[in-house]
Amino acid sequence: MEAKILFNSEAISEKLSIGWGFSCLVNKCVLFDTGEKDEYLFNNIANMEIDISRIKTVVISHDHWDHIGGLWKLLEQQKGIKVYSCPNFNSEFKKKVEQSQGILIESDKFVEIEKNIFVTGEIKGTYKGEYMPEQALVIKTKKGISIITGCSHPGIIKMLKKINNEFPQELIYSVFGGFHLMDEDNRYIENIAEQFREMKIKKAGPTHCSGKEAEGIFKEKYGNNFITLKSGQILDI
Repeated sequence: MEAKILFNSEAISEKLSIGWGFSCLVNKCVLFDTGEKDEYLFNNIANMEIDISRIKTVVISHDHWDHIGGLWKLLEQQKGIKVYSCPNFNSEFKKKVEQSQGILIESDKFVEIEKNIFVTGEIKGTYKGEYMPEQALVIKTKKGISIITGCSHPGIIKMLKKINNEFPQELIYSVFGGFHLMDEDNRYIENIAEQFREMKIKKAGPTHCSGKEAEGIFKEKYGNNFITLKSGQILDI
């Protein structure tokens, strides 16, 4: 199965837009997050020759601006898309999805949304002292399971342990996305990276809110199994 990075802070080509936020397309039909601006997302969709008519499902990790920016134009162009949210996303987001003729699905538990593609459902987290619900995307393949995160506000290890409980016999092949470590010191980040190794996670790709320090520490520990994530990149998971 493949995952295409549609939006991030770096790109493989000058034709592709970059910025703050994240977006990834899995198996050509499930879009995870939508970046900060619709113009950026749709520029990349055009340049990567993505057929948006094949996108039937959108999973939003959490309802921050840098993960929902491209959603509204997508819903405008593709009526009736399923949008997986957490039950405690803000009411304005939910109302806007419904007004845009999206099919809002509030996921509070693990559920398979396409064959071998799952959402974790709402995981409790905090951001700036306030409650922050978030969910991750999980893909099961012959290589094991791959986990895509938006910002990991609940804590990346907490999220991984929840997923591991659902797939206790499965190898975690890869984990990539936002780990939200940019405000943490190096000792804390190294401890997180070491826990990744203890969990036998084969490949790791911190990006977005993970911070450059985390990217450097994970790259040192993972070597050739470090995943660099840029707009336009295609991952074989």
